[in-house]
Amino acid sequence: MRNISAWAIRNPVIPIVLFVFLLAMGLVAFSRMDINLNPDITSPAANVSISQPGAAPPELEVQITRRVEAAVRGISGVNEINSTIREGNSNTFVSFEIGTPVDRAVSDVRDAVARIRGDLPDGILEPQVERVDFTDEPIGYFSAESTAMTVEQLSWFIDDTLNRRLMGIEGVAVVSRTGGVSREIRVELDPVRMQAQGVSASQINQQLRQVNLNAAGGRAEIAGSEQSVRVLGSALTAHALGEAQISVGGGRTVRLNSIARVRDQWAEQTSYGIQNGRQVVSFMIQKAKGHSDVTIYHEVRKALDELQREDPRVRYTLLFTPVKYIEMQYESSMRALVEGALLAVAVVFLFLRDWRATLISAIAIPLSAIPAFWFMGMLDFTLNMVTLLSLSLVAGVLVDDAIVEIENIVRHMRMGKSAYQASIDAADEIGLPVVATTFSIVAVFLPVAMMSGLIGQFFISFGLTIVIAVLISLAVARMITPMIAAYFMKSHGEAKHGEGWLMDRYIGLLKWTLVHRWKTAAVGILAFIATIGAFATLPFTFQPNTDDDTVQVSAELPPGSTLEQTREVADAAAALVLKQPDVASAFESVRAGNATIFISLKDRKDGRERTSTDFQREVGPLLQSIPDARVGFRNSQRVGGRDVSVLLAGSDPAKLQAAALKLVEQMRQRRELVAPRIAGDLRRPEITIKPRRDLMADMGITTAAMSQAIRVATQGEIDQASARFSLSDRQIPIRVALSEGSRRNLSTIENMPVPTTSGGSVPLKVVADITFGAGPSVIQRIDQQRRVMVGADLAPGVVDGETIIDQLPLMQNLPEGVERARSGQQREEAMLVSEFLTALISGTFLVFAVLVLLYKRLMAPFVNMGSLLLAPLGGAIALHIAGHAVSMPVMIGILMLFGIVAKNSILLLDFTIEEMAKGVPKEEAIIDAGHKRAQPIVMTTMAMVAGMVPTALSLEGDASWRAPMAVVVIGGLLLSTVLTLVLVPATFSLADSFERWLAPKFRRIITYKGPQDHGPEAVTHPAE
Repeated sequence: MRNISAWAIRNPVIPIVLFVFLLAMGLVAFSRMDINLNPDITSPAANVSISQPGAAPPELEVQITRRVEAAVRGISGVNEINSTIREGNSNTFVSFEIGTPVDRAVSDVRDAVARIRGDLPDGILEPQVERVDFTDEPIGYFSAESTAMTVEQLSWFIDDTLNRRLMGIEGVAVVSRTGGVSREIRVELDPVRMQAQGVSASQINQQLRQVNLNAAGGRAEIAGSEQSVRVLGSALTAHALGEAQISVGGGRTVRLNSIARVRDQWAEQTSYGIQNGRQVVSFMIQKAKGHSDVTIYHEVRKALDELQREDPRVRYTLLFTPVKYIEMQYESSMRALVEGALLAVAVVFLFLRDWRATLISAIAIPLSAIPAFWFMGMLDFTLNMVTLLSLSLVAGVLVDDAIVEIENIVRHMRMGKSAYQASIDAADEIGLPVVATTFSIVAVFLPVAMMSGLIGQFFISFGLTIVIAVLISLAVARMITPMIAAYFMKSHGEAKHGEGWLMDRYIGLLKWTLVHRWKTAAVGILAFIATIGAFATLPFTFQPNTDDDTVQVSAELPPGSTLEQTREVADAAAALVLKQPDVASAFESVRAGNATIFISLKDRKDGRERTSTDFQREVGPLLQSIPDARVGFRNSQRVGGRDVSVLLAGSDPAKLQAAALKLVEQMRQRRELVAPRIAGDLRRPEITIKPRRDLMADMGITTAAMSQAIRVATQGEIDQASARFSLSDRQIPIRVALSEGSRRNLSTIENMPVPTTSGGSVPLKVVADITFGAGPSVIQRIDQQRRVMVGADLAPGVVDGETIIDQLPLMQNLPEGVERARSGQQREEAMLVSEFLTALISGTFLVFAVLVLLYKRLMAPFVNMGSLLLAPLGGAIALHIAGHAVSMPVMIGILMLFGIVAKNSILLLDFTIEEMAKGVPKEEAIIDAGHKRAQPIVMTTMAMVAGMVPTALSLEGDASWRAPMAVVVIGGLLLSTVLTLVLVPATFSLADSFERWLAPKFRRIITYKGPQDHGPEAVTHPAE
């Protein structure tokens, strides 16, 4: 690498053609790169969903969930099992270790569930085992409105026409409707007439399944030709179905419409979509993995515009999309990158006052950044939050190597050399230090790209993007910068370089430090102690709160609340939020007992002053004032949707609940925590039916028959066991159940007919005791244990909740049988901190290896490594001034600081060691190195600072991740550069003296005496 610059100068065509090719490929790759919010990751996971309509959570846990968990626990590679049990549904989420093939994992889970299928209770829907892909996040919610269609017609239009059109777009994975209704034939039973005839709802449904269907009848051969036989028993209309004869026992039959009202209508509405007070039918769109969020979103918008032109009766409105946030982040990041590059170039001009030198330095930025996109494309990276963060971090670094090269060339030209000769001499002189400084950054960030686990998949693109960009910038600095300087710079003869009163002051200070070396070293020790204190007084949070343009409000009502009651609460919450000046719109997604309100905030340019976090913490107390419901903001970035969540696990539900209640009480005593409570602890009202086993045995009644008779009558049969009504384009279910009004009376349930083995029936109250009770509304499990989630929000200005939780007495001494569990996300967060520390240590050792290879001696690398301890102090001070907490972007910024501080100290010590090797006295070499290397060090520092200023200010877009990173880099660079220029020379002088003192003592042990031990050159003798 030392002579490659001279080769490029003498052969300019080859490097020019090479970089023109790289530029072209980079531009093509950039135009084709997907724009997403997050990198595409693969985390093998499967979800097992089993539904049993009407079943209570405790029964589902015992009969289904525990059996599923036991079946999948033995599968190879299982990492964690989480189960959530609600009324009528058991959901088990199985996550696997990273590296497990996803298809094999899902297949193993499906096989395990199939093996226990016979052990599961009757009446369940077929178990659904699905692959889980974390990148299939919604890219948009839309509403559809029409004054010319009924709700049922509009719902079918979305399910059929719109679904087919949007699913035809490459990259669209799911189109899912929310709200609206589905068509069905409703057979509303009259309980009095049912009791009079002694027939149950399940018997009626079973007869309809056997009678109302079209079936195959075999084959016949008539008139010499073979013909298929079809049995057409399906009624053509709801009226015809009502005329069907139903057997009621004893050889008697009645018409269906004599005991029930048969209507061609729609199913009972179980959800609402409400936009600005009007009920709408909404639909959600998810993209497939490997496609661009932005591209798919705009393709969907284009398709919706075409549909609206084709059928003006339906109008579509965007309700919510994260794509606007993605586009805003992309545009602001690219703008900050360009602005930072321009400011870095301006710094070069201020120092060198030569527009040719400035232009040559400026060329290095596009030549380094644009080809990086080609390599990113080959690695299947996308333009996302992580890669854009890495590009903003290296905005000033890309020009650093070129600055060092061009500054040294200008210095040689001012010695009186021609531009051509100065370029060759200066590039050869600075070659190895430039390579070493670049590889010090590579050594810091390469371990980041090699982190393991799910977090490693996020940060591989971060680390490799930085490594690629700085390596290309090294190639530009070693080949293009000296080559262009040789042919385009102008030599003006001998002139002073880097002189002035400031340099004189620095040289004077440098001489003082060499005289007072121990005092100078003591300053370094004090700086390190101050660093520890500065960081110890900063709060810590895993990740900063982002400033989204959308927020969510969740409303939870007591179990048993009706759909209308839930809508009233949702409407009240939406009305309260819409009064806020920062809110643009609110969309309500309402289901019985819970609701979610998607709130779109105004853009900053439209006058929004509060961040989304400030908005939530200020408006949150107002939402909590809504009576008879738990209403609050949902933090989608945190486990459980709350700022702070504590997961307790144990096998004893009573002990677990007692510990959770005690934890809530202790959390209430801390002002930093707001509204602590147990998630999902509300008990659902229920009607409990306890069979009288002796009477049931006498009458030949089974518990299963009783359960089925009651379930079908009150809720209707499960879909796979219900009768069907055939239309030309679809089949719709026939729902046999009591009318909605009849289900409001307990006496209806008490007198419900239960079939006996003799063919008759008896009222339910004869063979069972019917009482009111209560049971859990939701049961959650982790790794085959019960779990309870306790959550709370943070008070305004508080960022660190984990430390507060750890200080609570209960958490320091948990009861026996209760432990604190970590969910997948919480474990990944803890692992990320550990992985970053490992990457930091690994990077430090790699930097040390680079320095040993450069210096070929031991003590000088230790001086460089000691200078790394000076890097974070300025960053900590800057964080205190800016009011930021220590978080993940701050740790990333500290990594960058380590690379840059090592870079500065290398420039100083390499020159010193080179001069000492020529016979120059140590102090003279140190002072000369300070004189000749101070200016490029300051130039590169100021260029880096200038490049980070737009990122630190982040006047547009969300600055939650970028600003803390930029602040710590700017503060750390400014102070560490001063400390490096002052402390490193004196420390090196001490280290060199110690090395010289130690060398004679080692000579007594080492037998090697020097060149005289080499002996005469070996003489080659011919083989005999």
